[in-house]
Amino acid sequence: MENYLFEIREDIQDDRVFVLIIYDIVDNSKRLKLAKYLQGFGFRIQKSAFEALIKKDVYRKMISGIGKFASEEDNIRVYKIIGKGQVKNFGKSITSAEEEVIIC
Repeated sequence: MENYLFEIREDIQDDRVFVLIIYDIVDNSKRLKLAKYLQGFGFRIQKSAFEALIKKDVYRKMISGIGKFASEEDNIRVYKIIGKGQVKNFGKSITSAEEEVIIC
């Protein structure tokens, strides 16, 4: 079992948001493009679910681009979670790879 806690407090001007994005996209090509788009913001936790802990301006950028992936038959849900949270994971552990960026 994997557990982790987070706390995002709007009352103290925290510049981050915890986001859960889940989706059901009918078209395979569009679904793949959405997954690649979301990888730029967070990490995949299930086949059609991503988590992200991102700054509010990055959240707004992410939201502004998501609409182009949905048609009338699709469903994309974005949960912005504020306050104290705890995630409990049972079964396969999900690890997020932190990338080191070196600018020369």
